[in-house]
Amino acid sequence: MAFDSWADFLAMGKHGIYVWSSYGLTFVVIAALLWQARQQRRQFLQDYQQQMKREAQSINSEQNQEK
Repeated sequence: MAFDSWADFLAMGKHGIYVWSSYGLTFVVIAALLWQARQQRRQFLQDYQQQMKREAQSINSEQNQEK
């Protein structure tokens, strides 16, 4: 489908509001999912690092008690 001008392209034959709002909503949802995934990854890495520190401290304290 060819359009005569940018205004016609944006109007999409009087369906522009539905087309562009769908694109906008899709973009917002994908951006939110990416943000959430990044936050969950960051939280997981922090929790994992804390767990590794606790385990290392536990091993060190057990080794010190054996001596």
